[in-house]
Amino acid sequence: MLDPAIRDLARAKNFAALTVIPRSGHPMTHVMWIDADDECLLINTELGRAKAGAMDHDPRVTVAIWDIDNPYRYAEVRGRVISVEAGQPAADHIDKLAGKYVGGPYTFGPTDRRVLYRIEPVRQRITP
Repeated sequence: MLDPAIRDLARAKNFAALTVIPRSGHPMTHVMWIDADDECLLINTELGRAKAGAMDHDPRVTVAIWDIDNPYRYAEVRGRVISVEAGQPAADHIDKLAGKYVGGPYTFGPTDRRVLYRIEPVRQRITP
């Protein structure tokens, strides 16, 4: 279960740093839009991106979310990808995120195919 304070931080207009482990074994980090349901963090990306390939290869991830109004307040979630959903649900979700972050619908490219990753927390903490 996702800590409610972390859930609220992810649902607000805050950014996250997603760290994944690609096949090379060298961790890589991406600044991302973030969302959450009551149980998991939600990451939306495009099929074929390096981060998507890394999460498909190794489901272990770390997500840090910082409060845009107070960057000294942040959460860290170490977890694992438990489900992946492509197609219309992922496209609808990126539109929801675009509304939150840029105030309008997401502008899809001609070959843009979205995928939504659900990340279950294994370890989580938030600063006061």
